Amino acid sequence: MTAGREGTPPRDQAVDLIKAVAIWDVVLSHTAAAPFSGGIVGTKQWLAALFWASLTHASVSLFLMASGALLLPPERELTLKKLYTRTFPRALAALFFWAACYKLVFLALTGGFNPWDLEAAVKNLLLFRHEEHLYYLHIMLLVYAFLPITRLIARCADRRLLEYALALWFLLGILYPTVRTFWPFTLMSGIPVQWRMNMAYASIGYTLLGHYLAVYHPRPRRGVCAGLLLAGFLLVFGGTCAASRAAGAPDGHFLEGMGVGIFLTALGEWGLCRTVRLSKQAGRLASALAKASFCIYLSHVLFLQAFARWGIRTADGPVLFTAPMVAGLIVACCCAVYVLLSRIPGVRRWLV
Repeated sequence: MTAGREGTPPRDQAVDLIKAVAIWDVVLSHTAAAPFSGGIVGTKQWLAALFWASLTHASVSLFLMASGALLLPPERELTLKKLYTRTFPRALAALFFWAACYKLVFLALTGGFNPWDLEAAVKNLLLFRHEEHLYYLHIMLLVYAFLPITRLIARCADRRLLEYALALWFLLGILYPTVRTFWPFTLMSGIPVQWRMNMAYASIGYTLLGHYLAVYHPRPRRGVCAGLLLAGFLLVFGGTCAASRAAGAPDGHFLEGMGVGIFLTALGEWGLCRTVRLSKQAGRLASALAKASFCIYLSHVLFLQAFARWGIRTADGPVLFTAPMVAGLIVACCCAVYVLLSRIPGVRRWLV
């Protein structure tokens, strides 16, 4: 999203397609969230919501990989001055502007425009207690802070050393967080428990993965990618079904972004996007969605909430069909917002 608009290199059609798929995944996963988390485990509606969630929860991983492919190439100029005078301020401006918008909308809907509620809203805003989906910008601030280091690794590491770094990241940031809730890992204590990377720092590894795949696997095999996507989907869908049935309530452990199933799904979607050859018209559509992806991400929850208040809810119909239909409406509304806001001087550069 934000990362894809830094610098001047020509647009990469494959990365545009990846970002277009990722933003569609974001919106679709959120339209399916309510019937999954609030549904009855095992019902058709719940399984349909889980189907879409299992396919789409790799969205943030895809965005991080796209950021790595765009930001880590050594030939791309990114000085510390540019990082801290342009990249960071833009991310912070967008974060606090949209976080404030969500606070104001919430206060307006609840009639909370009194000194106490306003004070609490300002305090929450300054303490990064924002709308849940804005966590991606919190992560990107960390990704940006580490860019001088990750760019050094990308520039100086040969293929074997980069693969070693990615293997270490996979073990501690992807595999360990996935198995940590199972025996015998539940018996561990002390320092070994802290070997696990938390989600925020593990996210940085996805940027290195995106760079590695773009450099060393620019033309992946379609069959292998489809197999990875299917394996990831089955692991997420099957694991979530089993865990939820055992708990008697929806269990999202396998849907977490730093899990093995999501990792495989992201690899599969990334590779399949790399193998697609778009027509001129489809390429323009992908490019348009990629350009608008940041605005769509920032604003889509406003429309999701508005639709719910207007009685347009995914759970009111067959989720297998209503989830993508509502997602399509939200994406269209957000694109309209992007077109309008991008025409305001300064807004396109700083806020969308």
